[in-house]
Amino acid sequence: MVRIIGIDPGLRNLGWGVVDVVGSKTTHVANGICRSTGEALSARLLSLHVQLSAIFAQFLPDQAAVEQTFVNKDGAGTLKLGQARGIAMLVPAQAGLSVGEYAPNTVKKAVVGVGHADKNQVLHMVQMQLPGAVIAGPDAADALAIAICHAHYGGASGLSAAIERARA
Repeated sequence: MVRIIGIDPGLRNLGWGVVDVVGSKTTHVANGICRSTGEALSARLLSLHVQLSAIFAQFLPDQAAVEQTFVNKDGAGTLKLGQARGIAMLVPAQAGLSVGEYAPNTVKKAVVGVGHADKNQVLHMVQMQLPGAVIAGPDAADALAIAICHAHYGGASGLSAAIERARA
């Protein structure tokens, strides 16, 4: 078994989702949304770090995956998102994990079958692939989709999973 955490970075809402993978079977473990608190950017980033660190301590993932940041018209917004993404990459690194990074279109294609799916389509397909999962919201659904993508492309069925099993 390989436990994967998917993280959908955001400064206000950072989605997370944990799945267990055995062979080709993916099972939902947990999901949620870290909501930043504080006025200053530094306080908001610290709150995300503390919350995500607690999730890592609770669920002890073997692998992590994060969505890549895309650049939009608002440079300041993109920079702030990049800083939240830094937290999403720092916490797994502190736990000794490497981090798989996936473009949004790759995640959507892995879960929905097309790279330009909307949030509702992603949510629907995540619910189909993880029956019975109660999903905390669109950010958590995106995070679960990232974990599923990693299971397909980078993690649970590949060489890194074999190495993890050999270490256990």
